[in-house]
Parts: sequence; C-alpha cells; structure tokens
Amino acid sequence: MFSKFDVIETIEMIEKEHLDIRTVTMGISLLPCIRASAKETAQAVYDLVCRKAEKLVPTANALSAEYGIPIVNKRVSVTPVSLITAAFPGESAKVGEALDRAAGQLGIDFLGGYSALVHKGTADYEQAFLYTIPEVLANTQRLCSSVNVGSSKSGINMDAVRTMGEIVLKTAQLTKDKDGLGCAKLVVFCNAVEDNPFMAGAFHGVGEGDTVINVGVSGPGVVQHALKFVPDADLTDAAEVIKRTAFKITRAGQLIAKEAAKRLSARFGIVDLSLAPTPARGDSVAHILEELGLEVVGCHGTTAALAMLNDAVKKGGVMASSRVGGLSGAFIPVSEDIGMIESAAAGRISLDKLEAMTCVCSVGLDMIAIPGDTPAETISAIIADEAAIGMVNNKTTAVRVIPAPGKQVGEEVSFGGLLGRAPVMPVHTGDAGKFIRRGGLIPAPIHSFKN
Repeated sequence: MFSKFDVIETIEMIEKEHLDIRTVTMGISLLPCIRASAKETAQAVYDLVCRKAEKLVPTANALSAEYGIPIVNKRVSVTPVSLITAAFPGESAKVGEALDRAAGQLGIDFLGGYSALVHKGTADYEQAFLYTIPEVLANTQRLCSSVNVGSSKSGINMDAVRTMGEIVLKTAQLTKDKDGLGCAKLVVFCNAVEDNPFMAGAFHGVGEGDTVINVGVSGPGVVQHALKFVPDADLTDAAEVIKRTAFKITRAGQLIAKEAAKRLSARFGIVDLSLAPTPARGDSVAHILEELGLEVVGCHGTTAALAMLNDAVKKGGVMASSRVGGLSGAFIPVSEDIGMIESAAAGRISLDKLEAMTCVCSVGLDMIAIPGDTPAETISAIIADEAAIGMVNNKTTAVRVIPAPGKQVGEEVSFGGLLGRAPVMPVHTGDAGKFIRRGGLIPAPIHSFKN
C-alpha cells in the first residue's frame, strides 16, 4: 500500500526531476513469417507486426494518462532479420522496408532488429546481409540495425569487425545530407543481450516468447536530485541513496510493464533500469557524476564515480523486481547527454576517457561524432577495442559512432530530439590497418571455459 508521502514523492519525480518510462517495447518473433520468396516474407512480416502491435501506441498512451507517468517512446523489436532472410540474403532490404512501413503505420518511434549475430563466424548469407545495411538505413526512417561481433564465450570475429568499419563509413556517406544520421541507428555489439528494449540495439532473441513486453525506465534527474540532499555524505551513504532511488524508479517501471503486457495479451519480459539521459538540462548522467564531487565529467575520478553509480543502480533495481534485465545501469552517450555534450565541446573529455568509462558502465562508446574522413580501418579498430573490453570483462559493450561527413574536429552534428547534438571528437591518427586486415578470430579468454 502506498502512503501519501510515496504518492507526493512520485509526482515530484515526474514533474520536477524528469522521471519517465523511456520506452515500452514489444518484442515480436518473425520466425512464422518465413516464406519461399523475399516478397512473400516481407508481406508476411508487415502483416504480423501490424497485427501484433496494432494496440501498442494507444495502450501506452492510455496507461500514461491513467497512471500519470510519461511514456516517451513506443517501440517494437523483432527477430534478427538476417535469420529470416537467410534463403535470399541479397533481398533482405525488402523485409527492412516492410518493417519500416509497419512502424510508420503503427505510429511507433523506432523498430529494431535489422540485425545479425556473427560473433563466431560470418556465413555467406550473413555477409551479404551486412552489406545491405547502409542502403536500408539510408532509405528508411524508423528502422534500427545492430550486429553482434563478439562474445565472452566465442571471442571476437575480426573479419566481421573489419566489415563493420566499412559499413559504418558507408552508412555515414549515404546519409551525409543528415550529418550521418544513419549511423545513429546502427550499433556494433559484443555480448549483445536478447531482451534489450533500448534502441538502436534492440532485437527480439530467438530464445524469447512469441510476443513480449519489455520496459525501459530512466531517471537521471531523479538520482541527481536525491544526491543533492546528501552533499556531505561519504560514498557508502551516497551509494545507498542511489540504490533506494533506483528501487523506486524500478517499481514504477514494473507496474507499467505488467499492465501493458496484460492489456496487449503479451508476456511480461523485463524491466530495464538504465539511466538513459536526454539533451534536456536536469536529465544528465554526467551531472550525477558531478553531483558526487567531480568538477567536470572526464576529469580523474570519473571512472570510479561511474562504477559506483552503475553498481548501485543495478542493486536497487534487482531489489525492486525479479524481472530486471536488458542492460540496466548507466548510459554515457555523448550527443544525448547535455553534460557530456558540454564537456566534449570544451575538450574536457576524450575518446580514450570514454573508452575507460565503458569498462564500468552499461554499454559502450555511444553516439560519438568523429571526423568524416576517418578511415574505415580506424573505425574497425575502435570497434575491436570496445569488443575486447566486453569479451574480457564478460559484459555487454557496443560502439555507435558517427563519422560526420565533411566535418572535422571542433565542428558539430545535430540530429534533434532524443538523439541531440555532438561535437566532432578527435581520433588517434596512428594506422591500425595491418592489425585489422589480419582478420581471423581473437580467441575467447581463458575464463570463458565454464562448462
């Protein structure tokens, strides 16, 4: 039973501290849609998604009105399309375009799952699929893509890493009129999870049910506000404050998730408590770290503060729900966090420091603009470094970088909305080409042998 204090506190979180349900994401299995041709499969995919998710947007809007909690995004994730189109990989784009049409028809924000899982090897059909990604992302509005190139059990597929450097660069070039926007919809993973509700990396895993509701909750502003009341607390007590706050946020997410699943005749999957920032002031993970005592995010001590924050968020979430999953922790996208934007623009945070921070946060190098003339092999090397962090540390890591066409360090890309804006950051000029061209598989670490 909620007390009056609980009700008032929740209202304040929503009205003053940017508490929201960041996304209600419906996962849909496309396996029943496989037909003899790409055209037939695309039509079956369109019909199934429209039927399954027909009530997603109105249901989320109704829940938001009833409970007074903003639900910012309504999304769909689907089975990795490379699996659905294995018999006709050169025509995968037809399914991608059908998915984008379905997303437009339903009025959802993004649809994820134009994806491939190539962490141990790349089959011929998957290789053909990968090369369709740039054109598909350039010709669609809501479709998102992800590729898993490594895991702690299998190692890192360096042939796929090399290919993805080329794919990222080609995607930027094909969307140069939009500052390389296509790359904001493309994620390269190590240890990708099957129940991630957050874009652009969401896809519906083959181990999931037919139709599942996953909810992503976000509350950086709530956590920052809570810490303002304990300005002199030691870090042990500060962690306790974060845990208690994360507990409250997760409970709100579970309430919405269970009710949405019930009304949509779907299974309740998970609640992902990830402190996902926005460009709005008062909704920044960077500012949480500064509230803990850092002068500016990026200075020495940033990685330690982020590690504490991420761990406390996870502990609070696990206490609140037995269905915590996804990525759950703290995101550090540059373009989507006003504190990160300002620190990067002032030269106070570098790509190297961001890479160090990814060792202890939820995902990885996220929404980072780099010079448009960055070589594909340098992008591949960035992906390889991040995948190595994930592989060795048995955690999910990812790379979502935007080679800004025609722009150099100091200039800025702007996407608007939740995708925000980002200053173009420098990359190392040393050539990693020979290393990347070696290809092969970086073997899994010794501690992967657990069977």
